[in-house]
Amino acid sequence: MPVNNIVYISDTHCGCRLALCPPEGVRLDDGGTYRPSPFQDKLYEMWRYFWDVHVPETTKGEPYVVVHNGDAVDGVHHNSTTQISHNLNDQEEIAYQILAPIVDNAEAYYHIRGTEAHVGKSAAAEERLARRLGSVPNEDGQYARYDLWKEIGPNGDLVHFLHHIGTTGSQAYESTAVYKELMEEMIEAARWANQRPTVIVRSHRHRAIEISTPIGGDDDHETNMAMAIVTPAFQGKTPFVWKIPGGRLATPQFGGGVLRYHEKDSVLFNRLKVWTTQRSKVV
Repeated sequence: MPVNNIVYISDTHCGCRLALCPPEGVRLDDGGTYRPSPFQDKLYEMWRYFWDVHVPETTKGEPYVVVHNGDAVDGVHHNSTTQISHNLNDQEEIAYQILAPIVDNAEAYYHIRGTEAHVGKSAAAEERLARRLGSVPNEDGQYARYDLWKEIGPNGDLVHFLHHIGTTGSQAYESTAVYKELMEEMIEAARWANQRPTVIVRSHRHRAIEISTPIGGDDDHETNMAMAIVTPAFQGKTPFVWKIPGGRLATPQFGGGVLRYHEKDSVLFNRLKVWTTQRSKVV
């Protein structure tokens, strides 16, 4: 069923000490309690601003659906030690406490499967979490799905959500994989005579970007626009990021976005909200 507002987030990586945590702290499986760090308190303030200010302002108070585009929990990965707990039940509980109030305010909730290194083989951790959150299941009964085709606006424009996208170690080529992904979508749709997407949304890279390109047109040669969007995240820089090209130099990006069809102006647009942090202090 078409909607006019889609709010999208991704890469919350709950369970990481550099990601979202409830401000009151969380009780762990062994009875202990974890309290968030000052960084996590600041990150939670951004999270609340996104939902309490950015979303209502952009949607004009209208109903919306929410899409989590993958990597809701951090998992136990790459021999890392930055997790609050290596017990996935603890991580899933943190994610539930963060996401449940958001889901309660949405008309519907959809969950996309992220990276197996974080969410387990076949995204088992995200499937459990999405089921608990009441995510809309796909035709196979999966509460966390690999992708989502969602209609937006009265014309039935298609938005395609999927977690993964290619990366680069050079900011000069940051748009390359994103534009390529959009063109691949167009070619694949044309190849099988399917409706092409107007918007594609990807995540995984933790770096926001939006690319628009003219496509199609009517009898007066007025073109339409197609968009490719990569989402920011809600996780700081982990030790892994500090060693990879590009990421080790860049400050982290936090936030999400809203896709909105404005009926009065008959226009589909995107509104990203992105924060970053200051680089290390000069001494």
